[in-house]
Amino acid sequence: MIDVLVSGAAGRMGSLSAETIAAQDDLRLVALVDPKLGTATVVGAPAFAGVREALAETTPHAALEFSVPSAVFANTKELLEAGVATVVGATGLTDDQVAALSAIAEGSHTGLVIVPNFALGAVLLMQFARQAARYYQAAEIIEMHGAGKIDAPSGTSLRTARLMALPPSAAAPVADAVQPARGLVADRVHIHSVRLPGMVAHQEVLFGGEDELLTLRHDSLSRRSFMSGVLLAMRRVIAVKGTVIGLENFLD
Repeated sequence: MIDVLVSGAAGRMGSLSAETIAAQDDLRLVALVDPKLGTATVVGAPAFAGVREALAETTPHAALEFSVPSAVFANTKELLEAGVATVVGATGLTDDQVAALSAIAEGSHTGLVIVPNFALGAVLLMQFARQAARYYQAAEIIEMHGAGKIDAPSGTSLRTARLMALPPSAAAPVADAVQPARGLVADRVHIHSVRLPGMVAHQEVLFGGEDELLTLRHDSLSRRSFMSGVLLAMRRVIAVKGTVIGLENFLD
């Protein structure tokens, strides 16, 4: 049995994850962390305002971090320093922060799994995009999310661009200051973000070649599409020593 703490438990992803984890036979929800919950008991687990308070009262083996971008680094740092294997689904970590957290995880032999996207289809799309990028010199990403998503571009699109690793010989991106409507440039790939009501999570990767266009697309139609990935990560993180980035590392 793996005892689990969920941080950001009042949010849409955190609350659904908590409900899903609580329904599993091999996972036990022991703490919910979110200042919005007060001290109520939700889905059978006590709620705490912060990670420190939760760790003072409970002893989770693993944690799922879904808090807001401004809190994810501090929360994850505190969890890792306490020896709690942590899966990070929240966005907002900088490269320097990832490096700092990785050093803590490595030093304490504690698992840190950073997951840009928990939908298995989205993970496969990223792998297909990495493979296709070997054969195309020009590519762009369009990512679409609900109006309430705070960050833009999404962590998934940034991860996709990094995996694609277009070579220096690829079509030179246009600087944002010159043509701001062309989107943010990451790893030589233009990323265009759309935020509209009614959307959940959608991404297209377009590759352009001579007289042809290859389009890869994934759509999450509800947040339940992420739950299989959440469960996979929670079951695997306690065996990790150090840092793993991307759910694809757990696929056969």
